[in-house]
Amino acid sequence: MSPTPATLHLVATPIGNLGDLTPRAAEILSRVELICCEDTRRTGRLLSHLGGHRGSMVVCNEHTEMNRITDVLKTLERGDEVALVSDAGTPAISDPGYRLVRAVIAAGYRVSPVPGPNAAIAALVASGLAPDRFVFEGFLPRRGGERQRRLAEIAREERTTIIYESPQRVARTIGDLTEICGADRAVVVARELTKLHEEIVHGHLGTIDVGEGRGEYVIVLDGAPEPGRPDDDAIRAELTQALHDGLSTRDAAREIAGRLGVTRRDVYALAVAMTASDDQRRDIGPSGAAPAPGGGDE
Repeated sequence: MSPTPATLHLVATPIGNLGDLTPRAAEILSRVELICCEDTRRTGRLLSHLGGHRGSMVVCNEHTEMNRITDVLKTLERGDEVALVSDAGTPAISDPGYRLVRAVIAAGYRVSPVPGPNAAIAALVASGLAPDRFVFEGFLPRRGGERQRRLAEIAREERTTIIYESPQRVARTIGDLTEICGADRAVVVARELTKLHEEIVHGHLGTIDVGEGRGEYVIVLDGAPEPGRPDDDAIRAELTQALHDGLSTRDAAREIAGRLGVTRRDVYALAVAMTASDDQRRDIGPSGAAPAPGGGDE
């Protein structure tokens, strides 16, 4: 593959098994002028495994990312290539890089993804939970109101939710999820993905055993059940109150359908049936016998 000048490559690196590095990723890392990484020692070991690389490395972490923007833009201005890597997985996913990528795009240079390992997707597809619609939450806030707000949103979320967690806090997070989502919510907890001691545990929030804290965890949580349709008795009770308040049958049906999340046609049909039933009871009268023709006493 011939070099592509003035490009920032977002290179996914192994999350545990070095065999997961793609040949394309290896080729790009060996040739670029500059590699931005979280830890030069860790990335250095990866490069040594590949046989080294000709350029230089700089640290790009949460503290230095803004400072690296100038270095990267100068390198790209010379027509050279830059690679961004995280310690493991795909760059900028719960790792630094987002602001750097935005700056490179704003400056008019090319950004090219080099796909590869990703712990969230690996855990999702192995979980057995619905993968067609999902939400990636990453690491939750450690404490305070923001953590509680995010937990409440997760409890209501109908899509599968993916959460990252550290070994020190995974038990607490499972406990918090149990409290707010209920003990019966299905969950899968994965750790040491692609490594020798890979473990993927299936269960429910109230009973799952996350084991001894070791490695980074991925929690895959089943979505909240869809709200059930209110039964007809509940709809009739709402209709009775709405009609008593003076709404017309049509207006009551529209208002209640919107509030309960059911079709207006179904509510209107119940309202018409209720009205017809009331009219019939009035016609029959309290004795249960229909009044005589003419409506008067004989």
